[in-house]
Amino acid sequence: MRSYWGARPQTDMAGEDGAGNVQAMFSRIAHRYDLMNRLMTAGQDARWRREVIRRSQLPRSGRMLDIGAGTGDLAREALKQRPNSWPVAADFTLEMMLAGKTRQAPSQLDWSAADALCLPFPNEAFEAVVSGFLLRNVTNIDQCLREQLRVLKAGGYAVALDTTQPARNFLRPLVDFYLHVIIPNLGRIITGDVEAYKYLPETTENFLQAEKLAALMEQAGFKEIGFRRLMFGTIAIHWGMK
Repeated sequence: MRSYWGARPQTDMAGEDGAGNVQAMFSRIAHRYDLMNRLMTAGQDARWRREVIRRSQLPRSGRMLDIGAGTGDLAREALKQRPNSWPVAADFTLEMMLAGKTRQAPSQLDWSAADALCLPFPNEAFEAVVSGFLLRNVTNIDQCLREQLRVLKAGGYAVALDTTQPARNFLRPLVDFYLHVIIPNLGRIITGDVEAYKYLPETTENFLQAEKLAALMEQAGFKEIGFRRLMFGTIAIHWGMK
């Protein structure tokens, strides 16, 4: 595994103890992470990731940072849409990246250990920055967004796929049943780790509303910000330009 531009060790990502807990959780479920994503979303997450890369407006030979990359799904999608691009898949959980490395990967896909709050890359290093389900796991979203803005070139886009608080409407009981009953039991069956898949509903319900995250992106300095809700309002894709 190549360390890209001298990656620094991971620091606090979810509190002094929480960072280790989150890292340990993703380490435990790394071998079934991709399968669970497909099952939980009925395969829709692949479509969402395609949209993330399209909205990033990555140039044909551009460099892209996939931060919180996990097994590298977004980075691989970038290479499908832009075969001559140079994505960097960066994460703080070694086991997730190792699981991604076991899958066939093009030679131009780089991997890096990285701290989302203190990225080990120079200013304006990338034409696009993307993330999938990262922001709900960081303790300082403002800092995370500022770091993404720092490493992004002028005119480049940051695009984030993440959970969002579901609206309170007539569908909310069904959404709650899915989040609190279906997902934990599916996680127990597939991964043997029910606690990890109790964490997902909790972070979904406690994470920012889509409008609030858009406001934080504006405060961080992004322009032309937009978002789109998906999957009964529990998922959102946000984008903004430097």
